[in-house]
Amino acid sequence: MTDAESDEPTVRHAVVLDYLPHGLSDDGRPQYQKSPAGYALGLENFRLYEVAFDEDERLTIGTRVVVEPAEERDVVVDFREVTYDDLTSGAESELEYVVADLVEEEEERFVGFYNDAQPITLRLHQLNLLPGIGKKLRNSILDERKRKPFESFEELEERVSGLHDPAEVLVERILEELRDEDLKYKTFVGREA
Repeated sequence: MTDAESDEPTVRHAVVLDYLPHGLSDDGRPQYQKSPAGYALGLENFRLYEVAFDEDERLTIGTRVVVEPAEERDVVVDFREVTYDDLTSGAESELEYVVADLVEEEEERFVGFYNDAQPITLRLHQLNLLPGIGKKLRNSILDERKRKPFESFEELEERVSGLHDPAEVLVERILEELRDEDLKYKTFVGREA
């Protein structure tokens, strides 16, 4: 890798959760001064954003957009990070579908979590943070991955008795991390990919 390549900023993408063509409802300006806005979910780090969009663009829910760096943006004018409580009800209802689609699309990345998860403390493992995974199931996953790394969600489910729908388990954890700002351990939300 050359120096020029390593200095290039990382392009960060987000998927639109809600598109408000007439701007945000809490924007006190007259309607004609409001710009299209909405909410989006960062694809690499699961951060939530309030986004101002270009007035000439019409977007739909599920559209992927560039949020950073500014010079790479085509439809995003500006954005800021928000919490789950800031989302519109429309964005909240889309969130689960968008996260589920992302986990499915990037199966290799998320199966990699099962292969690479590490202990957090002497008594707590990253796998134990996942809903429904206790000591016994964690140990089964660890034993199986020592034999051979997992290559798909289907293989994970076949090789680890008692682990049902490993993709859905991850979706539930990501949603929990998005909804609960005070969660002590965050494995997916806010991490740099």
